[in-house]
Amino acid sequence: QVQLVESGGGLVQVGDSLRLSCAAASGRTFSPFAMGWFRQAPAKPREFVATLNWGSGAITYADFVKGRFTISRDNAKNTVYLHMNSLKLEDTAVYYCAEDTNFMTYPAIYSRDYDIWGQGTQVTVSS
Repeated sequence: QVQLVESGGGLVQVGDSLRLSCAAASGRTFSPFAMGWFRQAPAKPREFVATLNWGSGAITYADFVKGRFTISRDNAKNTVYLHMNSLKLEDTAVYYCAEDTNFMTYPAIYSRDYDIWGQGTQVTVSS
């Protein structure tokens, strides 16, 4: 069953902004060690974008999004967000949120650190 529900992707132009949301499915226990965002462009491996440690609030970003993307959360809604500003053509990808329930590493910047994944949402940046 779907445990993480993503939304917010779409088609935007270079320089635009977009906010992705990732909500835990209602009724389930949600107590992650970390929540992360990854992306995968066509013919490329999945890559780390950002992670938020749920307990401490510590945040780590990939170098290529620093200053443009912001990860945030709403504890009451069991939701994590990815705010994306100044979008570039190379940001085009399927974006995935992921949940770390096993505390494999800190910070959790590898795909293997996460055991629950969202379905992905397409972000397309056009010129």
